[in-house]
Formats: sequence, C-alpha cells, structure tokens
Amino acid sequence: QVQLAESGGGLVQAGGSLRLSCAASGRIFSSGFMGWFRQAPGKEREFVAAITWSRGLTFYTDSVKGRFTISRDNAKNTLDLQMNSLKPEDTALYYCAVNTNIFSDYRLGRQYNYWGQGTQVTVSS
Repeated sequence: QVQLAESGGGLVQAGGSLRLSCAASGRIFSSGFMGWFRQAPGKEREFVAAITWSRGLTFYTDSVKGRFTISRDNAKNTLDLQMNSLKPEDTALYYCAVNTNIFSDYRLGRQYNYWGQGTQVTVSS
C-alpha cells in the first residue's frame, strides 16, 4: 500500500506561481509513473503531467507545456509540480497519483493505483 499526501495549493493571482508537493510513504515502488491530475468543478478529471520513476522521463498535457514542470526525488519519495504563469483556467483540485505499471498509459487516471486526497489551486483573474 502507498500513501500519498499533497501540499502547496493555495490562492494566487493570474501570472503567479505555486509549487505543489506530494510525499509518498508505505510500500516503496521502483518503477512506473507518478503523475498529477486535476479536476475543476463540473468537469472531468484530467491529466496534467507525469514522470517515470526510474528514468525521470516527463510528459505534459498541451495546456501546461512550458508553464509547469514535474520533478521527483527518488531518495525522498517526493513528487513536485512547479506551476508558473498560472491562469484562471488552471483552477482545480490537484491530485498526485502512482501508477506502478510502466507499460500502461500514463494519461489515463484509471491506470493509476494510488491517489492522494488533493490540494486546491485557485487562480484569480
């Protein structure tokens, strides 16, 4: 079992920055993906970014490319999401998640095994 705990959300003005963190504990994994998803009110959960645990390969949805950076620290079992140039449409509840199958589709939330409780990001215009 893996436990995930997000932190770092908050209220920020458009154009500002936030850094989300996710601490993983419990059963330690050595392969697969860690990812960030978000869900805005009235909308479906969507993929934001993912990183492979072993090699650090990164993937982003188009709307955040060039603005968000995902990173991980294997030694500390932590996952971060640096969010710059935030826009009101980035407002959502952000979740970190673990997918232990490196051969699955990192974009699909249903492929992830473990989820955090989420941290709220609100961007004002």
